Amino acid sequence: MLISTGRLYFRPLVVEDASDFYRWLGCPKVTKYSLSAFVYPQSLADIEQWLRGINQGKSGVELAVCCAKTDKLLGYAGIVSISQLNRKGEYFILIGDVEYWGRGLGAEITRAITDYGFNTLGLHRIELSAFCENIAAIKAYEKVGYQHEGVLRDAGFRDGRFLDQVQMSLLSTDWSRVNS
Repeated sequence: MLISTGRLYFRPLVVEDASDFYRWLGCPKVTKYSLSAFVYPQSLADIEQWLRGINQGKSGVELAVCCAKTDKLLGYAGIVSISQLNRKGEYFILIGDVEYWGRGLGAEITRAITDYGFNTLGLHRIELSAFCENIAAIKAYEKVGYQHEGVLRDAGFRDGRFLDQVQMSLLSTDWSRVNS
């Protein structure tokens, strides 16, 4: 266990997580606003292969998010595209188990990973993008302290149309001020 919030704990992803990912990726509600790679159907074997190499040689941290009471895998989150030179990275989150949506977990996960990024990884800037229609995600990011920087027009294509994405970030100096 790398991080714990009380309700949740974070651990490395393992190949045994593939069946949960396979189920999630078959749900259009889960994949609608997720990474482009998850929008297309994938086989269980493809997901297992992806999980085998997920944290090998990458400039990032990708962790399983689990319920502390039940050990159930709920999703995954992390910081990718980490630049040590610029001390920045890009935050992402996927809560795959829709039974856990609407319980404030998005902000809780975002807060834990953001804190890990600043206080363990030594980052100065963590950025993210989200589809403007994904109001729940944007509210969770704002609750943690992420600031709006701008809108990327027609940056994604979902449901037969182009959608805007909001660009947000948080700096370690802001994080220290808010969490001191």
